[in-house]
Amino acid sequence: QVQLTESGGGLVQAGGSLRLSCAASGRTFSSWRMAWFRQAPGKEREFVAHIGWNSGNAYYADSLKGRFTISRDSAKNTVYLQMNNLRLADTAIYYCAADRLTSAWYRPNYWGQGTQVTVTE
Repeated sequence: QVQLTESGGGLVQAGGSLRLSCAASGRTFSSWRMAWFRQAPGKEREFVAHIGWNSGNAYYADSLKGRFTISRDSAKNTVYLQMNNLRLADTAIYYCAADRLTSAWYRPNYWGQGTQVTVTE
């Protein structure tokens, strides 16, 4: 059973940084894609970034390129999201997601419970 557990969220001032972690368990994740999505208050969930577990190839939402970096540590079965120069608009619940590479990247089937990120002035 796939389990994804996010951590690292919290309060941060605008311009600051946070690193989110997603601990993955329940199977081996080779040939899987790991992703981050977010949902701001009153808005739909949106894609942030994904990374191939084996390849390490990363893909980002255009609006977040240059500020966010996704990475993974295979030895720790953990995926990270480094967020720099945070803005008020980055306030959201951030979700870790995963699925096989053969699945649609925009509709993963496995989700974590989410972690709240709040950016203040």
